[in-house]
Amino acid sequence: MTQPTAGDAERIEKATQTRFGEAISPPSSLPADGAGELRRMLEHSSHRKWTPQPVEPALLKLLLAAALSAPSKSDLQQADIIHVADRSKIKAIADTIPDMPWINNAPVFLMFCGNNRRIRQIGEWRGKPFVNEHLDHFMNAAVDAGIVMTQFIRAAEAAGLGTVPISAVRNFPRETSDVIGLPDGVFPVAGLCVGYPLERGHITARLDLNITTHTDKYYAGDESTLKEKIDAYDQRRHKLFALTKQRYRNKYPDSPFYGWSEDKARHYAMPERADFGAFIREKKFSLK
Repeated sequence: MTQPTAGDAERIEKATQTRFGEAISPPSSLPADGAGELRRMLEHSSHRKWTPQPVEPALLKLLLAAALSAPSKSDLQQADIIHVADRSKIKAIADTIPDMPWINNAPVFLMFCGNNRRIRQIGEWRGKPFVNEHLDHFMNAAVDAGIVMTQFIRAAEAAGLGTVPISAVRNFPRETSDVIGLPDGVFPVAGLCVGYPLERGHITARLDLNITTHTDKYYAGDESTLKEKIDAYDQRRHKLFALTKQRYRNKYPDSPFYGWSEDKARHYAMPERADFGAFIREKKFSLK
């Protein structure tokens, strides 16, 4: 077992410093191939511009197989991936999201779906009742689809591809479902643009680990310093990559300092996908 290379160790430290505000060194016990994989995960970035190079069908099939090798709740396998290859269908989906032109430009567009339909069909074929008509069976399918998409992203980056998830396909879920023919029990979780990136991405700073990780108990029951930590994160992130566009300027006055927390507060101050629950119920999920 070989140790992490100096290059991987240095890049891991640099990536964790940028991402979380603290440099984390890989232990010497970490094998070199593991260090390479962790370094790639820590350096993850989204991409929205692509080279003209197509993604080979054989490579795409391999990546789909890698993605669907992800863990699945109770081996129920409630995630499906739809490769939207028809450019007119991609355009129809992109037309509902006009502020994301990269959807039309991506060499490959995938839709990751939760699928509770198949397990219901299997129950009927085997003469068994479906007695789990509640929120959790929807959540199981949605989580499976999210895990599969994450695994696809990791596999794609290993092959030199770049990606960007598109949760906005849920803005108009009925229209999206109609375009790709989703029946009852199957729903869109997110789209994904895939291609060879035109330019190098940047590491997005995340909340410090002392905000999002806990031992034994959530914040040990004490959130008294949370606001200060969020304020410090806003400043750290602003220095790395300042937000230049203030959200909903017609509703809120310009803020002299516009950080992540102000942006996200404004984001969730406006209604978004308020009818998604109704759509899911139309898909025969009770959500009880």
